[in-house]
Amino acid sequence: MTVTTQLPSLRNSGRFFIGGEWVEPSSSSMIEVIDSGTEEPFFQVAEAQAADMDRAVGAARAAFDHGPWPRLSHAERAEYLRAFGDRLRERADEIAEIWPRESGILAPHARGSVPKSANAWNFYADLATSYAFEDVVKPSAGAFGLLVREPVGVVGAIIPWNSAITMITYKVAPALLAGCTVVLKCSPEAPGEGYVCAEIAREIGLPPGVLNVVTADRAVSELLVTDPRVDKITFTGSTAAGRRIASLCGDRIARCTLELGGKSAAVVLDDADLSAAAKALAMAECILSGQVCSSLTRVVVTRARHDELVDALAAQFASVIVGSPFDPQSQMGPLAASRHRDRVESHIATGIAEGAQLVVGGKRPPHLDRGWFVEPTLFSHVDNRASLAREETFGPVLSVIPAGDEAEAVRIANDTVYGLNASVFTADVDRARAVAGELRAGTVGHNAFRTDFGMAFGGFKQSGIGREGGTEGVLPFLETKSVILDGPPARYRAE
Repeated sequence: MTVTTQLPSLRNSGRFFIGGEWVEPSSSSMIEVIDSGTEEPFFQVAEAQAADMDRAVGAARAAFDHGPWPRLSHAERAEYLRAFGDRLRERADEIAEIWPRESGILAPHARGSVPKSANAWNFYADLATSYAFEDVVKPSAGAFGLLVREPVGVVGAIIPWNSAITMITYKVAPALLAGCTVVLKCSPEAPGEGYVCAEIAREIGLPPGVLNVVTADRAVSELLVTDPRVDKITFTGSTAAGRRIASLCGDRIARCTLELGGKSAAVVLDDADLSAAAKALAMAECILSGQVCSSLTRVVVTRARHDELVDALAAQFASVIVGSPFDPQSQMGPLAASRHRDRVESHIATGIAEGAQLVVGGKRPPHLDRGWFVEPTLFSHVDNRASLAREETFGPVLSVIPAGDEAEAVRIANDTVYGLNASVFTADVDRARAVAGELRAGTVGHNAFRTDFGMAFGGFKQSGIGREGGTEGVLPFLETKSVILDGPPARYRAE
């Protein structure tokens, strides 16, 4: 794959996309994006200040209150969504150059993920004619009733750095279908995909103010959360940041959807194929260098099979090729930032200090003197009460936790403040279903790391509020209104 730093979609990186135009920032403040694999500067983007955020929110508010977008039919809005998906598919090569530099994902994985996001835009477009935006009901009083699902209003969409294009898709596409207008707040570590989407919005003629794109750090981002003109916040990020956003939204009863952290468990039952389980778990942990909120980082197995599974996992991790995300031989790239690698290394050091046994990895690859790399790391004999098992590492670190039996394994899996993802490894599908029913997690897979935004994605407990993806992902962008009439309106009389 050819690598270039001269990307057409970044020609407006010194400006913001507000009200359908590329506008000059209120200050000269810039954010420098560093290539995670080389530690060299990649590009710069304008950093939003209070005045810029105010302008973006104002544009979205005006577009919702006075513009055509909420007044179009769902089918009319769907045509824009289809056009957006088509243009996004055409920009796959550009995104495959931006995304690896920002967060360390392998370039082929980035390239292959873009068509999936493009398909999701078409999925939401298809819902224009099949989703129940209006239902006829029989009211207890009155002759005719309608349950009408209307757009929630102005949406502030705050996306993370690890998988920006995916998060943009599953926040913005359903919001636009519903009839909302959006302020998209990009992460300072990974703003590139937001600029691609702004370019697309302009290319397809999205009405002014329907999608506004800015990049800001935490203080200015909070202005988006607290602005009374914003009806809803949809956020993906850490649980700590989610708590803060929820409290700010609670102060003014603003709607919010939160997709937060995880410390997800893989429960390996005694009849599981350990070789296959080790391969599946190790491969999944290398995706995005373990920087995945739903990653299966706690592997719970009975003591009788603990050592055998550890040996199988160690063999898998020891063979992983860590290197440049643009090298076809690489199986895992770098972490996203220097401070994030420091965090991962700190978690590894804490694990050792607390008595867990470091089996493989735990340091920077000796052959890589540039870039924010860390080896895939495996700990055995981890106590579920230890920091290594309680706190989200967000890196390629697996902890194997011994359990006495299946019942204790399930108890350990559930003994966490998180509840985002889980998996059951067993040869018996009925047994997998039974255990899945006992696990307190938003997704439970079988014999693999599995999540599916085409169905729904989100968590129990402190892993979040609400769901994204699938038809469930439209609900957070709608308000339900009961309309009770003396008789059916013309549309229903004709039927």
